[in-house]
Amino acid sequence: MDLQRRHNVHVSGSGDATLIFSHGFGCDQAMWRFLLPHFAQRYRTVSYDLIGAGGSDLSAYDPHRYGELWGYAADLNALIDRFAEGTVMLVGHSVSAMIGALADRLHPGRVAAHMMIGPSPCYIDHDGYVGGFSRTDIESLLDTLDSNYLGWSSTMAPVIMGAPGEPALGQELTNSFCRTDPDIARHFARVTFLSDNREDVAGLPTPTLILQSTDDIIAPPAVGHYLHEVLPNSQLAIVPNIGHCPHMSAPSACAAAMDAFLANRVGHHVGR
Repeated sequence: MDLQRRHNVHVSGSGDATLIFSHGFGCDQAMWRFLLPHFAQRYRTVSYDLIGAGGSDLSAYDPHRYGELWGYAADLNALIDRFAEGTVMLVGHSVSAMIGALADRLHPGRVAAHMMIGPSPCYIDHDGYVGGFSRTDIESLLDTLDSNYLGWSSTMAPVIMGAPGEPALGQELTNSFCRTDPDIARHFARVTFLSDNREDVAGLPTPTLILQSTDDIIAPPAVGHYLHEVLPNSQLAIVPNIGHCPHMSAPSACAAAMDAFLANRVGHHVGR
């Protein structure tokens, strides 16, 4: 199948740089609708659905290929090769921030910058590392997903979204979770929440913006500070926001932080 149809790719805008937007678990590219018009005025923008999400080709979902985040990273590099022009910069929400980092590791020098929104290299606490969850917490979450995916989605999506003043956003995320094929969602949840990409991100030289909410149940502040310490060319921007999706609940603040970061990036050409 054509790559554009496989990932439901949408391209808009124009400019000397390409921004590729990659969504998080349980979401699809519609979650970028508050930011895309802002950046399409100055950049070529590419949004797509991870295989298994949104309008992607569900028949392309291979549990073996997508049993690790590297499969999604390989997809992202294929999309870069096909749709990106000029300087390439990645905007990744949640797990897609790590997918972008892995894509960078697979093809060093291709990506000029990362903008990571609510990223986490590891969700489970380890000695000296705070991920926000114990191993028991994650196993309990996954067990609930296995036994009652729709019930879990209805309960957890509004909590993940946060945005107490905008309940419609919580309902939107709930609907997005519930549209996802339950078997694919369960598998992707295990891949996501059991992943540990700390060694993969440590020392990554690519300039990176870490954009984090002040109150995020999925990626607590300690995670953002950890990434800022291990990514040598990183900036940490804290957005006053409750929830894991500031690009939806605080889009103006996100856009401002991203604009400030991008002002130093465009024109630094990275060869294909």
